[in-house]
Amino acid sequence: MMQTVNIMKKKEILNEVVKHIDITAINSTSIIDAMRDMSFTSRDTAAAADILNMMIRDKGCTVFLTLAGSTSAAGCMQIYVDMVKNNMVDAIVATGASIVDMDFFEALGFKHYKGSYNADDRLLRNNYVDRIYDTFIDEEELQVCDMTINKIANTLDPRPYSSREFIREMGKWLVKNSKKKDSLVQACYEHNVPVFCPAFSDCSAGFGLVKHQLDHPEKHVSIDSVKDFMELTRIKMAAKTSGLFMIGGGTPKNFVQDTVICAEVLGKEVPMHKYAVQITVADPRDGACSSSTLKEASSWGKVDTVYEKMVYAEATSVLPLIISYVYHKMDWKKRKKYEWTKMLDKL
Repeated sequence: MMQTVNIMKKKEILNEVVKHIDITAINSTSIIDAMRDMSFTSRDTAAAADILNMMIRDKGCTVFLTLAGSTSAAGCMQIYVDMVKNNMVDAIVATGASIVDMDFFEALGFKHYKGSYNADDRLLRNNYVDRIYDTFIDEEELQVCDMTINKIANTLDPRPYSSREFIREMGKWLVKNSKKKDSLVQACYEHNVPVFCPAFSDCSAGFGLVKHQLDHPEKHVSIDSVKDFMELTRIKMAAKTSGLFMIGGGTPKNFVQDTVICAEVLGKEVPMHKYAVQITVADPRDGACSSSTLKEASSWGKVDTVYEKMVYAEATSVLPLIISYVYHKMDWKKRKKYEWTKMLDKL
């Protein structure tokens, strides 16, 4: 049971809001052009920007964005919204936290706050404040997010849904109920960009859906991750070619890469992902899937190695530069709009 919270103390802790960067207002073209002739992470960052722009310019390329980690809470949320609104991405694979605990959470009118990695975590816990490194989030508001997911589930027909289907219902709900102008979930709903969360229950959605199933033990909504895999693979099979722009690693990274193999199971041979960029700080030496290099993925038949780049950097430090560069190159204005959601809704 929740203890009594010192409201005044909590207000002192949650007093400075994290602001999301607007890459449309900042032109990084000259910086990226200069970094192209530098070395180390600078040159890698410029190469990543070039490869992403190649995906955008390739008329047959479907661009997949994968999100892992906490960049959405850290000020990059508007970047992803602008990628969707400006036709720079065709499908998203993300952790549940990125989509629900960070984006949907803010769409409900809540905020993330500047904090400190040196904060007194016992003090934070006593005031129901959660910490994401140097960023704070109100636990009581997160619980509202949990119950909003429960509320949405209660309105749906009791059956298994892919996470993509359920997130689309979240976007539909936000059209009438959002308290924030730009939400990634709502933007994806409005632009028919499918969003997949293969580990959907590993976030506020999980708590809300547990409550929903507890209250409706006989007939209830459930999430079918196999259907997710099927739907995502259908996009890969229908796309002429594909590119991956990956923030972090985790399940989203492997899930989208595996569509090449899954297509074979479904009876169709498809090419490896032609383009791939991964921004990560993970070390590949422990053999973990999240930190495996893109060249390693090629040995599995998932990613081609002609246009691939690993950028070893904390994503918030290079992502705004890369996306600002691609945005201001304006090649996205000439792209076909795939709207893969329309195809999936017919299956």
